[in-house]
Amino acid sequence: MRVLVVSDIHANYPAFESVLKDADGFDAVWCLGDVVGYGPDPNACVELLSEQPNLVCVPGNHDIAAMGDMPSESFNGDARRSLLWQQRVLSASSLDFLHSLPHQIEITEKVTLVHGSPRDPVWEYILNTLSARLNFLEFETDYCFVGHTHVPSIFSIDAEQDRVVLDIPRIGMPLQLNQRAILNPGSVGQPRDRDPRAAYAIFDTEALTWEPQRVEYDIESVQARIREARLPERHALRLGEGW
Repeated sequence: MRVLVVSDIHANYPAFESVLKDADGFDAVWCLGDVVGYGPDPNACVELLSEQPNLVCVPGNHDIAAMGDMPSESFNGDARRSLLWQQRVLSASSLDFLHSLPHQIEITEKVTLVHGSPRDPVWEYILNTLSARLNFLEFETDYCFVGHTHVPSIFSIDAEQDRVVLDIPRIGMPLQLNQRAILNPGSVGQPRDRDPRAAYAIFDTEALTWEPQRVEYDIESVQARIREARLPERHALRLGEGW
């Protein structure tokens, strides 16, 4: 099965739409959370995501906060402004969809899905080999797919040498998964690795390959929509440079 793995769409409809068109021919979509937050089109993104084949999705911290299940004070000022706006505009059907999502899923005997990390599905960022090592103890499958950092990355563990290695995978190059790994596809709607293109990955469940991809989208139109909604200017500016 060819699976489209996405994360951190963040209400960026043009970016998400471009990813779906670019990926083309996938059999399922696995989403690692933060469908809403930051961007100007939360309802459109929820609706488009809900239409995808064989969809499996976990919530992110922004999704949970937008539902009112987490204090907005947990976020910085700009993120809080965006969340309060998202709470006002989210439709009943969008909220129903978000409320239906489990925080962690062992989707097959080989893959666990979470937003943040296995030991803290909502908040923890896996940014380095130390946090990755601690989290390898928290899931039993071969692979764990995470989001939250907005940075494409792979942490693999060499059991013989007892060593965790960080790899920034090359775009468009399928990687054979031979070791236990924690894999992050990067962010669809707000990349933070200085590459403004929308990020995603293709996971082949039979060949056990992971293929990172990037695709351009109409950033200026999203920036215009952010400004039209009077959302924080910072959230518009960062899209242009991927930070």
